[in-house]
Amino acid sequence: MDKVFFDKLIPVEIVKEMNESYIDYSMSVIVARALPDVRDGLKPVHRRILYAMDNLRLTPDRPFKKSATIVGDVLGKYHPHGDASVYDALVRLAQDFNLRYPLVEGHGNFGSIDGDSAAAYRYTEARMDRMALELLADIDKETVDMVDNFDASLKEPSVLPSRIPNLLVNGSMGIAVGMATNIPPHNLGEIIDALTCLIDNPDADSEELLDVVQGPDFPTGGIIMGMSSCREAYMTGKGVITMRAKISIEENKRSGRTILVVTEIPYQLNKARLVEQIADRIKDKKVAHVTDLRDESNRDGIRIVLELSQNANVQLVLNQLYKHTNLQCNYGMIMLALVNGEPKLLSLRDMLRHYLDHRMDVVTRRTRFDLGKSKARLHILEGLRTALDNIDEVVATIRASVDNREAKSLLMERFGLSEIQSQAILEMQLQRLTGLQRSRIDEEYGELVERIRYLEGLLADEHAMLGVIRDDLVMIKEKYADARRTEIRRASAEIYGLEDIIPETDVVVTVSSSGYVKRMPLEAYKLQKRGGKGVVGAGLKEEDYITNVCSTTTHNHLFFITNRGKMFRIKAYEIPEVGRQSKGTASVNIFPGMSQDERIETIVPVRRFSEDLELVIATARGYVKKTKLVLYRNLNKNGIIAIRLNDGDGIVGASVISNLNDLNPAVPDNEFIVISRHGRCIRFKASEVRNMGRNAAGVMTIKMDEDDGDELAAFLSVSSGSYVMTVTSKGFAVRTPLSEYPTKGRRGKGIKVMNLTEEKGFIAAARMVNDDDEVMVMSRDGILIRTNPSQLPDGGRYRMGNVFMKMKDDDVVSAVTVVRISVPMENKGPVSPDGADPEALVAEMGDGGSGLSGDSDPGFDPDGDSSGSEFDA
Repeated sequence: MDKVFFDKLIPVEIVKEMNESYIDYSMSVIVARALPDVRDGLKPVHRRILYAMDNLRLTPDRPFKKSATIVGDVLGKYHPHGDASVYDALVRLAQDFNLRYPLVEGHGNFGSIDGDSAAAYRYTEARMDRMALELLADIDKETVDMVDNFDASLKEPSVLPSRIPNLLVNGSMGIAVGMATNIPPHNLGEIIDALTCLIDNPDADSEELLDVVQGPDFPTGGIIMGMSSCREAYMTGKGVITMRAKISIEENKRSGRTILVVTEIPYQLNKARLVEQIADRIKDKKVAHVTDLRDESNRDGIRIVLELSQNANVQLVLNQLYKHTNLQCNYGMIMLALVNGEPKLLSLRDMLRHYLDHRMDVVTRRTRFDLGKSKARLHILEGLRTALDNIDEVVATIRASVDNREAKSLLMERFGLSEIQSQAILEMQLQRLTGLQRSRIDEEYGELVERIRYLEGLLADEHAMLGVIRDDLVMIKEKYADARRTEIRRASAEIYGLEDIIPETDVVVTVSSSGYVKRMPLEAYKLQKRGGKGVVGAGLKEEDYITNVCSTTTHNHLFFITNRGKMFRIKAYEIPEVGRQSKGTASVNIFPGMSQDERIETIVPVRRFSEDLELVIATARGYVKKTKLVLYRNLNKNGIIAIRLNDGDGIVGASVISNLNDLNPAVPDNEFIVISRHGRCIRFKASEVRNMGRNAAGVMTIKMDEDDGDELAAFLSVSSGSYVMTVTSKGFAVRTPLSEYPTKGRRGKGIKVMNLTEEKGFIAAARMVNDDDEVMVMSRDGILIRTNPSQLPDGGRYRMGNVFMKMKDDDVVSAVTVVRISVPMENKGPVSPDGADPEALVAEMGDGGSGLSGDSDPGFDPDGDSSGSEFDA
């Protein structure tokens, strides 16, 4: 026995055997389990599930069937593995939070985004979704190779015909031996547009395709931050993208506190674990100022609510959430798929090209199949026509025959028919002998001749075949495509250049006495006639009112100067846009460096920074300070000191001027006008004010009777208009030509501006205006009027003024700004933070104004003329 046993032993080198066995196992996992095929985007288990459901006729128009039936059919016929693997794959095909376009329609508990498992397969039911039918379309037309199943008792498809680009549309994830794939889902419409682009232009490179494909489109929505690494993945096959949850800032109507509401989360994130993680970070004090955390999600969608404390800094809380929780996380793209049975790392263009090659093969085989069927039918019709032409003789021949075999033989011999044609004649019904049936046979014959001609032409013309594929894709797009769910934003490191994707529009930015800042489109404020009652301009709390209003564009920098002499800077588009009735966002949530008791006193829009630009700030006590604008270039949301204020002093207005007059003697000096509340003014040259550091206090401009309560009400740049428009606290206004204001040296008592009475009130604001300008005036009660100052008659400095806006007895003017919508489109666009050639530089700057008003934003000089002494912002 021992000798017989040992004689059968074969010595094997263990290292070699382990190596070969492991390679065989690895390839089995790679090819037959873990990686999708580039053609239909499916792994073998998914392909077998759909094929089995198709054989069971579980189409969308038929009743659901128990999942156990499907799992059993797949296991018994095609998939020699455990039932858990099949059912898990079936469940995933039905989950709309995993697949962008689900392929299975589930009935019952199929799991949730919270990580809940699906019910056992004996409880759930399923059938194919409409999209799955497109994957299986034309499979009965020999369009794909059929291979033996595991025991060679049945045939199964090696790949599905796939009329949709499923690999990119639904993505795929798998871990094999030594390699992995992680292909994100995409929007069907974008992928089909890229395919049609590649059909129309086969030489299109990846850059052209990426003009069509914006990026991944996850079923759970969310935000993709930055596209640079994503574009790299589309070029090379590998990359990492940063995903963020979509969070909105709302107000709790009961408590009045700010709440953060998470409505969309990153792809493949477990919502329940995410909520637990946020709670842990709040408990660990890594996320501060959150007083309550609630998961209010339901069947209508995700809603995770974080209620903040009264004085919370929203931006700080958001940054902590993004840093310490999975509300911001990374998604590693690995575009790995099987190409001819081999794993390959593919670019976006490679994937699209392989899919088109597959469709070309499928459509070619489908055309050949249809051509063969048409020719076979045409052959039978030719035999029937021959029989009908000789019907009497055919009937006689059949009658004279002993049996069908003899009849078939006689027909073939007598009329030169084939066996198939003879059999068709023998099976022909008597009703087809009528004239009507004969005409129908002739009609069908003619249609088949045309169809055969078309199919043969199609097979001979590759461009025509591509046209058929293109038509199929367009039909699929019209039938199934929907809007994007995932938003794509520039990453924080890519803020410069964000104007490329944000249109430049005219907007109005307002600040209330309680410190609420908001942005609205200019169109929200309708143009009216002078002297009207105005309209409600803002939705504010009681005792709150607008103190600053600024007309600007979304691309401008905005300088906010506070009562402590501190300056903050932000792009206009970074201020949240809200409706007219919204109170806006608290300034402390926009500027983390602002104190709770600090308030904004003026806004200055600035287009760009350059060495020739200077910032001039005026205070309520009549001081003016001039500083190089480039000193504020590195200003951020934490703010820096802009001016040193004495006790009891405040900011009235600010303006940006150009010192090109120092470079070009032909350019006149900049000049300013300051106007006090009691109606005294003085006009002086900017050259009388030397340049100072940021922390300087400034120099005196006009002597005022402070004991009588007088203070500066307006600060104007002369070159920003042809008229001085003065507005009183009771809504009266006068428009005076600039020539009425002679230039004098500073430190004088000034001259009279207009006749003031108790009925007209004090000077609330003044602005430099032109004939084509518009002016917006707001009152403490939130009433607003927008009209043309040209409706005011020209008057001298001693005029009493005309009614500009009718006001209630207890209401007063709180804010005034000039609106100039004359920015040429060719001048709107990305702006370099390093400035430009001073000769071509045009900055949008404010004409100054009191703390009661904002600064105008007339835009660029329409003629591009930069020879003036000042560029009005």
